[in-house]
Amino acid sequence: MEDFHSRFISFAIEHQVIRFGAFKTKAGRVSPYFFNAGLFSTGASLKALSGFYADAILDSKVSFDFLYGPAYKGIPLVAGIAMTLAERGRDVPFCYNRKEIKDHGEGGTLVGEPIGRALIVDDVISAGTSVRESVASLHAAGATPVGVMTALDRMERGVTERSAAQEVTFQYGFPVFSIATLDHLMNYLMRDPAYAEERKRMMEYRALYGEGISNSAD
Repeated sequence: MEDFHSRFISFAIEHQVIRFGAFKTKAGRVSPYFFNAGLFSTGASLKALSGFYADAILDSKVSFDFLYGPAYKGIPLVAGIAMTLAERGRDVPFCYNRKEIKDHGEGGTLVGEPIGRALIVDDVISAGTSVRESVASLHAAGATPVGVMTALDRMERGVTERSAAQEVTFQYGFPVFSIATLDHLMNYLMRDPAYAEERKRMMEYRALYGEGISNSAD
């Protein structure tokens, strides 16, 4: 039986959430693949995605009190994951932010009760901007972020030799977990000769832009 990492890669390729070709990134790099979690846009695909997140959360053994989803993609993610975890016997609260401050009703920018330790949930980490904004919002609310869970870790360095995920750990001291990483994607492609050319291009790209040091908060 395949592990959840490989099953997730297969699922993402099947739904064309992972695509191969030539895609320009925010950093101006031309990537041979692209991950678009916004294409998990049906009830069935969101339910399956939430299951993969739940698998990864339980596998990580991270201890947390509530899930936090940054607007906008993080909102359906934490709702779906919370329902899935409840089905598996763990009922946890979830919280998310608004892009605009509400000046009536309960007011503020956060919806839910951000009390205790927060696990931040997002689709991917690019430059780490969303994580920094989430950390600031949680600290302002008196909560403590204890980790980040993403769908895919591209294992790609930013302005330093560290990847964005490594930079988050280095800066804040908490871990970044993922359902799958570039290593899992590469291993999946290696099994199928039909993806030989895609894997070759990804290896070349990784040689140029892959993370250069181990993930450490030291």
